[in-house]
Amino acid sequence: MSGKTKPMSQIKQLLQLHKKGESRKQIARIIGVSKNTVKVYLQKLYLLKMDIDELLALEDPELEKKFHGGNPAYKDPRFEYMKQKFDYYEKSLRCVGVNRKSLWEEYRELYPAGYGYTQFCHHLNQQLKARRPSMVLNHKPGEKPFVDFAGKKLSYVDPQTGEIIQCPVFVACLPYSDYCFVMAVPSQSIEDFIHALVCCLVFLGGSPDILVPDNLKAAIIKANRYEPDLNQALEDCCNHYGITILPARVAKPQDKALVENQVKIVYTRIFSKLRNQVFFSLHDLNQVISKLNKRHNQTRMQKKPFCREENFLASEKPLLKPLPERLFELKYYANYKVAKNNHIQLTRDMHYYSVPYQYIGEIAKVIYTNTMVRIFVSGELVATHIRDKTPGRYSTIKEHLCSHHRYYLDRSPEYYMKQAKSKSDTLYELIKLLFEGGRPPEQNYRTCDGYFNLYKKIDHAIFNRACHEAISCRCYSYKFMLKIIDNLKNNSSSIQEELRPLPRHNNIRGKEYFKQVNINLNK
Repeated sequence: MSGKTKPMSQIKQLLQLHKKGESRKQIARIIGVSKNTVKVYLQKLYLLKMDIDELLALEDPELEKKFHGGNPAYKDPRFEYMKQKFDYYEKSLRCVGVNRKSLWEEYRELYPAGYGYTQFCHHLNQQLKARRPSMVLNHKPGEKPFVDFAGKKLSYVDPQTGEIIQCPVFVACLPYSDYCFVMAVPSQSIEDFIHALVCCLVFLGGSPDILVPDNLKAAIIKANRYEPDLNQALEDCCNHYGITILPARVAKPQDKALVENQVKIVYTRIFSKLRNQVFFSLHDLNQVISKLNKRHNQTRMQKKPFCREENFLASEKPLLKPLPERLFELKYYANYKVAKNNHIQLTRDMHYYSVPYQYIGEIAKVIYTNTMVRIFVSGELVATHIRDKTPGRYSTIKEHLCSHHRYYLDRSPEYYMKQAKSKSDTLYELIKLLFEGGRPPEQNYRTCDGYFNLYKKIDHAIFNRACHEAISCRCYSYKFMLKIIDNLKNNSSSIQEELRPLPRHNNIRGKEYFKQVNINLNK
């Protein structure tokens, strides 16, 4: 399994094909990886001892953690050398007298450490099979729709500015019945392409086994850093609906000849009907397209005793898989470092989302849709938020904060009065009067913290007496409490000195002496 780690969306395609019973060679050809890569992933699948449906239900970071434990990637130099010669070998085999044996001997002369004859023929045959000419295909009912964008566009007029807005037209058809779906979209961007595809599946009332789109490399958008690769976005969508992707080859319209022919019919039966009509919204345009498309599907086909819709309802609709209850939402991917305030910033919205404080400084992988934000660290889901597109705001879950920060957010008059009630009724009365004084509650929080600090350090009898004094004086400041406590401390120490008992001695007159009216000094 050489080279870079394969995208997990592609591995899910591999698992779905394996579940359907496809061979390793067929899987490698369909998803565009080497046969050895398929072999290694299937070996890992057996070692995991997990059901394929359980693996398909995992998010990409979780699945990647299951399959990749840090195994080193490598490239076989023998194959790299041979790969550069495939075009030459293909042309040489057309020459008189040239066969595989002679090509292998020439190969070993130039590269003595190369493949043996068997491996050489294997790789050469694989390449030649991939380049074989097209043939007439027999399509199974309900197996795969072909999708494409028409070369020409429809338009509507913006009622505010009078501008003519050009709209690409998405066309899809099932090759067995030639049942057609047509829809105008604002652009050929990833969002609009996926939206049209989902609308097509809803129109069909089920999902097929395979999807044949136009070559995806021609539709990759790199200018927008927030827009995911079309391959991955389309794979995510098809994984959601249990569909395998079999893209057409580059510049090979014969791979999807039926949808190419369908586009020509759409030009005649839809485009031509709209040439003299003016629309003022995309919605109005699509409503008319839908009516004309329905008429097209219900038109009797040439040389056949039925229409497209009849053939679809009878032969293909029962074979389609039921759609999931939840429609697909386009996923976006990003990597962010968890800041010191245990939040990550989703730069597309300039909004902040909390992460458990234990992951501060870690690199988090964020997968977000139009409604949800999921945050992963080391392949584990650590936070889930509802997406908020308000810039500059924070979406914080209190459980993600450390105890000190959580305490800071929990502060309120009720919180401080509840704490005071558990310590002393006098303190509760003092704090209650403090918050009823008319100042904003936030200005009293530090005063309450000071009260609690004094309660820990001062004798409770002195503290309660000081609270009574403050209440009677109607002065509730922290500094006033300190003065009262200092005065009470000083008075209590002087009283204790005055009441200290005298030492024992015999020079005691007694109380009778002081009761005399006439004092006898001679006594």
